[in-house]
Amino acid sequence: MIEKHITRITEELKLDIRQVAATAVLLEEGATVPFIARYRKERTGELDEVQITKIRDRITQLAELDKRRETILASLSERKLLTAELQTKINASETLSSLEDIYLPFRPKKRTRATIAKERGLEPLADLLHAQEETTDPEKEAAAFVDAEKEVPDLAAALAGARDILAERISDDADARADLRELFSRQGVLKSKVISGKEEEAAKYKDYFDWQEPGKTAPSHRILAIRRGETEGFLYARLTPPEEEATALLERRFVNGKSPASQQVRTAVHDSYKRLLCFAMEGEARMFLKKKADEEAIRVFAENLRELMLASPLGQKKVLAIDPGFRTGCKVVLLDAQGKLLSHDVVYPEKSARERAEAAEVIKGVISRFGVEAIAIGNGTASRETESFVRSLGLPQAVPVVVVSESGASIYSASEVAREEFPDLDLTVRGAISIGRRLMDPLAELVKIDPKSIGVGQYQHDVDASSLKKSLDDTVVSCVNSVGVELNTASKHLLGYVSGLNSRTAASIVQHRDQNGPFRSRAELMKVAGLGPKAFEQAAGFLRIRNGAHPLDASAVHPERYPLLDRIARDLSCAVEDLLRDASLRQKIRPEAYVSEEVGLPTLKDILSELSKPGRDPRQKFETFSFAEEAQKMEDLKPGMKLPGIVTNVAAFGAFVDVGVHQDGLVHISQLSDKFVDDPGKVVKVGQKVQVTVMEVDIPRKRISLSLKTNPELGASRKPSDSRKEGGPRDVARHQADRGSQKQNPQQDWFTAALNKKY
Repeated sequence: MIEKHITRITEELKLDIRQVAATAVLLEEGATVPFIARYRKERTGELDEVQITKIRDRITQLAELDKRRETILASLSERKLLTAELQTKINASETLSSLEDIYLPFRPKKRTRATIAKERGLEPLADLLHAQEETTDPEKEAAAFVDAEKEVPDLAAALAGARDILAERISDDADARADLRELFSRQGVLKSKVISGKEEEAAKYKDYFDWQEPGKTAPSHRILAIRRGETEGFLYARLTPPEEEATALLERRFVNGKSPASQQVRTAVHDSYKRLLCFAMEGEARMFLKKKADEEAIRVFAENLRELMLASPLGQKKVLAIDPGFRTGCKVVLLDAQGKLLSHDVVYPEKSARERAEAAEVIKGVISRFGVEAIAIGNGTASRETESFVRSLGLPQAVPVVVVSESGASIYSASEVAREEFPDLDLTVRGAISIGRRLMDPLAELVKIDPKSIGVGQYQHDVDASSLKKSLDDTVVSCVNSVGVELNTASKHLLGYVSGLNSRTAASIVQHRDQNGPFRSRAELMKVAGLGPKAFEQAAGFLRIRNGAHPLDASAVHPERYPLLDRIARDLSCAVEDLLRDASLRQKIRPEAYVSEEVGLPTLKDILSELSKPGRDPRQKFETFSFAEEAQKMEDLKPGMKLPGIVTNVAAFGAFVDVGVHQDGLVHISQLSDKFVDDPGKVVKVGQKVQVTVMEVDIPRKRISLSLKTNPELGASRKPSDSRKEGGPRDVARHQADRGSQKQNPQQDWFTAALNKKY
C-alpha cells in the first residue's frame, strides 16, 4: 500500500518518485524535516522543508484514509455484507468522502421514514415505482399494500411510504452524491442574513446582514467572519447552488420517461434533495470551505510567526529592561550578557519631580556601574513617555534605547514556564525580564510562549485547533533549527524544539549540564541519560558549542562529516582550524574529488559554505529603530505626516503598523504599494521597518489609516463595492485577531469598530 501512496504523492506534488520514496523511508526511520532538508540532500534530490513537510502530511492523510477503509471493511465483513464487488469499490476509493459515500447505504441507521416504510412492507412497491415501466399504474399497484394494521390506511399513505424509500435510496447513491458535491463546489453561493431582532447587537457584522457571493471565490477572512457571526448568534448563513440545477441533475440520473411511475420517482427526487441531500451536501461544502479558509488563515499566521521569530537579535549584551507603567511605576531589571537576572527595581518617573529625579539617578547609576550596553522598553502603556524620559538622561550614544514588542509577555509572565524560571518574582518583573531577553534573542524567548498568544495571526480561535498547532509547531521547529542553538546556554524550552529532541531529552541535557558543567564537545551529548544514537544523529548538527574541543562544534557541519574534513585537511597538509581561518586554503579544495556514495556535491557545497562562516547567525544584523519624537499619541497625528513604523501584523486585507502612539494603524491592501497587490505578504513582513503616510485619524474610534504609496491621495474614499471585492478594510471589524488584552493588542479597536469606514 505504501508503494501506491508514493506513486500518488509523486503525481500530486509533481516530484520524482525516487525523491518521494527516499523521503518516506527517512521519515519512517524517525528523521525530522529539518534534518532531512539539511543533511540528507543527496537522498531526497535536494527537497526543501516545504516539500518534505507536504510529503509527510500527505503520508499521514493517506494512512488515516487506509485506517478508515480497514474499519469499514471490518464492519461490513462482520455483518456479512461484504461482497467482492463492494470490496473492490472500497479499495479503489481515493478520498474519504467517496469512501463514506460507498459505505453510506450500509451504515447502521437510526429509524427513518424509509425504515418505517420498509417495516410496513412497502419496499416492493418502491421497487415497482423505481423500475418506471410505462404500463405501471402507481395507484393500482399501491392498492395491494393498503393495510390498516400496518398503518397504511390508504393509497396516498402507501405511495408516500414508497417515495420515502426511494428518497433515501437516492440520497445514499454514491454517484449522485459525487455529482452534487461537484455542483455545490462549482456553483454554491454563500449567503448570510442578520437574525431578526439582532440588528443592533450585530452592528460589527453590518456588511453581512444581506450578503452573497460565490463560495469558490470567497476569501478566507470573509468565510471565517461569517462563521463567527453565526457562532455568536447574529447571522444565519447558507451555501447552496441554484435548487433547479441540483434537482435537474438528480432527475437526469434517476427519472426515466414521463410515465405515472416516473412522476412518482420525480417527486421522490425533489423530496430527497430538499429533505436529505441538500443539507448533507451543504454541510460537506461548508466544511470544505471552512477547511480552505483555515488553510489560508493558518498560512498567513505561520508566515507572520516566522518573520517575528527570526527577527534580528541584539546578541549577548548587558541589557537594562523596563516594563513601563504610570500608577504602578516602571519595573526595571538588569540582565547579564547571557540573559541572567542580576537585579530588579521599580521607579516612578511620572509621579512627581522628586520621584522622577530618583528614577533618573537609579537608571543612570545602574548603566554606569554595570556597563549596560542596551536599554529595552516594552511598547505597552506609557512606553513613549518612558522612552522620552530615558532619552532625556543624556546617556552615552553607544547605549541604544529600543522599544520592544510586549505581545505575549503577559501570557509568559503567568505561565508555568515563567513560574519555573522565577518562582519568587512578581508577574510584572517576569514580564520585564522577557522584554529584555526578547531584545537579546527574540527566538530564544518566544519559544516559551504558545504561538497562538503572540498576536500575529487572524482568527486563531476560529480555525481548526489541531491544524493550527501543527503548522505553528512546524514553523517554530523550522526557525529554531535554521538558526541553531547554543548547547551550553540554551533553555530546555529552546532545546526542546531542536531536531531529534523533545521536552524530556531537553530537560536531561540541562540537568547534565548543571551537574557536570558546560559541554566541551558535541560527542559528550552521548553521555546524557535517555539520549540515544538516533537522537544524537538528528540533533548534533543543529547544536553549537563555542570554543569546543573540535573546531567544527560551533558550526552547522554535522559530526558525521568530521572525518571527511580531516581527510580534506590532510590532503592540503593543514589542520581543520586552518581551513576555517584561511580562505586561500579553502579555494584549493576541489569538491568533486570527495564525492562518494554517501556524500554528494550538495553536501560538500554546504560544508564549504559553512567553513567560510562557521556558526554565523543567519538572521539579519540588528539595527536600532526609533519612532518619531513628534508623534507620541494619536492626537499628535495629522493627515500627510510621514512617520517611521514597524509592521506588527499582516492580514489578508492589509498590514498593521506601529508608529509609536499606542494604537496600530492599518495600511489597507490598496495602500500597500503604487502597484496592484493581491497578497499583502508579498509586500510587507512582520517586523519590517517602513515609512508611512498618515491618511486619516479617527480618535473617538481609535482608528488610524496609513499608506505606503509614494504619493497617496489624502482623504480619498473608496466605494464600498471596491473594498468588498478585495475583502477590504470594511471587513476589519469582523477579523478580530484574538490577541488578548489591549496592552498586548493595540490593533483590537480596529477589529471591533472599523465597520462603516470608507477608504
